Amino acid sequence: MAETAITVQVPEGPFDTASAGDLDHTWGASDAVNGNSIATNGRVLILLSNTQAGAQTVTVTSVTSDKNRTGDITTYSMAAADYAVLTQGLITEKGWRDSSGNIILTTSHADVLIAAIRLPD
Repeated sequence: MAETAITVQVPEGPFDTASAGDLDHTWGASDAVNGNSIATNGRVLILLSNTQAGAQTVTVTSVTSDKNRTGDITTYSMAAADYAVLTQGLITEKGWRDSSGNIILTTSHADVLIAAIRLPD
């Protein structure tokens, strides 16, 4: 089955006028069964939040790079109430993005929340 897509959010730019609520971002539950995909253009930060009382894990699946290398981030452990930032969405080269331009990650529990933020130009 296909991964569940996480919607990439675009915040206000540094010179935009911001009203109440304009600077908020939304957390989405991860799909621990099918995994998640995040479309990236090389300007996306991926935020993770473990809302569980116990440790949870995240795996980021790599693809073969131009140098014929793979290097998954396998079962990265997040402590209870921990946050993490993945910068794999900040590159455009092969290695993390699949042929569709997505980064694929899988969590051990749906209580690991994900937010994908596209940095403004």
